[in-house]
Amino acid sequence: MSLLDQFFVYHPEPWQERDWASLSGLPLEEVWFQSGDGAKLFGWYVEARADAAVVLWCHGNAGTVINRLENLRELCRLGLSVFLFDYRGYGRSQGRPSEDGLYQDAIGAYDYLTRVRQIRPERIVIFGRSLGAAVAADLASMKPAAGLILESPFPSIAAVARHHYGGMPVHWLLGAEFKLIDRLPQLSLPKLVIHGDQDDIIPIEFGRQVFEAAKPPKQWYAIAGADHNNTYQVGGRVYFRQFADFIRRAIAA
Repeated sequence: MSLLDQFFVYHPEPWQERDWASLSGLPLEEVWFQSGDGAKLFGWYVEARADAAVVLWCHGNAGTVINRLENLRELCRLGLSVFLFDYRGYGRSQGRPSEDGLYQDAIGAYDYLTRVRQIRPERIVIFGRSLGAAVAADLASMKPAAGLILESPFPSIAAVARHHYGGMPVHWLLGAEFKLIDRLPQLSLPKLVIHGDQDDIIPIEFGRQVFEAAKPPKQWYAIAGADHNNTYQVGGRVYFRQFADFIRRAIAA
């Protein structure tokens, strides 16, 4: 792992100790679990009902679970159970982020759902946003699930680096690769790829590359006017209908 990864790839924030359940109005269940390699991690589980579909959420490279509360509330309103967790080095989770570490963290989250909560894989939909899309796809290549949602994804760290640095090979200085595009041709589960058409951090062309590389069955959803961080806000009711309809079909398949 390159030391530069800690400056260019991962942007965690420290934990803020507040009564997040009361502030959010959500029945946040605090969960401590172990990563695939033993790191101690933290997450929130919100259960809609005992037989609901469960969204395993791999968030992006910045902030913590705290920054996803508004979005979490909307997903819960769809009648979905959600497990939202922080990678190592993010929020209350221990350790230091790395590419392999994040992959191990997602495996730990999945194992918590299936082994501790006894949730069947056919009820789990893996959701990854931005950097988390690569984490989600890696998890889907390792563990069975009903479906995979990739929002604002990019093919690889190299592609993003070339885009932002005028084609210069700055990715050579980084240890992280996150080659999402290499995993997609082998994934046969249903996939939904979401991207904002005004995204200036991860251009929509990257999302299209990801979609084209994905093996069917797959679905593309572009959000007019959305940038990298406001997809669910700009997409509004249509966004959440797409989200819910995809999950319903994936669970029923």
